[in-house]
Amino acid sequence: MKNWDDIRYFLELGRVGSLSQAARRLKVDHSTVARRIGALERRMGLKLFDRLARGYVLTEEGQRLLAAAERVEDEAITLGRLAGSASAEPGGVVRVAAPPVVASAFIAPHLRPFRDRHPAIRIELVGGAPAANLERREADLAVRLSKPDDGRLVARRIGRLGYGFYAARDYLAARKPAERDYIGYDSSLEHVPQQRLLMKQTRGRPLAFTANDLASLYQAARAGLGIAAIPHFLAAEDPLLKRLPLDAGGADREIWLLVHPDLRRSPRVRMVMDFMIALFEGKSGLLAEGRAARRSSAQVA
Repeated sequence: MKNWDDIRYFLELGRVGSLSQAARRLKVDHSTVARRIGALERRMGLKLFDRLARGYVLTEEGQRLLAAAERVEDEAITLGRLAGSASAEPGGVVRVAAPPVVASAFIAPHLRPFRDRHPAIRIELVGGAPAANLERREADLAVRLSKPDDGRLVARRIGRLGYGFYAARDYLAARKPAERDYIGYDSSLEHVPQQRLLMKQTRGRPLAFTANDLASLYQAARAGLGIAAIPHFLAAEDPLLKRLPLDAGGADREIWLLVHPDLRRSPRVRMVMDFMIALFEGKSGLLAEGRAARRSSAQVA
């Protein structure tokens, strides 16, 4: 295939079917994606997409090219992964994917000791909501809140994330228990354990506020909009919030660290893995129950 860069644009658009979404993934504007696709079609003398109101849909020729391009991409990814694993020099980039608030409020604030000790290793922390695909090198390591079902990846359970009911202290002081509202996720996240716990607690009462991300719920609780199910690590040490007793059981989630088997022996990836394991295990009390964490090896690394 000529001009692999155009093929890369074709792969992204073929997978998502949207110019704007493909442009975001490629970090370019949508007109660049459209121009690259047009150039590829002219060069190959093929129509690869039908331009429809709902998006870009692959033609039969496009579907065949997508299958061939994905095989080439898989080989290139495998070659790069093996080359990275074979490197004996503990330097370079390690890309770590994690749930957004875990990335920003838990992992990021604890990275300085690792950086001080290993300045040649640069961690790229990816806190986007969709799970990163380790097979396609969207990340080198991934922290996830459920047990992985992909047997091709190496997975280790590194902790437990506990949730509690929290609300602003002044909000609770100003309202009787029967007058207090609950706030939670919208219908897109009704399946997650903490939302099921919240709905069990409300006993059918409508929610006063909904959002589709944890950061918004946390800030809404701090602002006095109502009671929310929030991870202990985020809320237990917040002076504005007060923890309430749980009447409906618990909503713990397992924390897993994932790596592709081709990368697990890469020196730089191994160093980041060891650091992440020490960090999560060293702060297990805070993560699971809201207790102050003991001093961990990650903190003194």
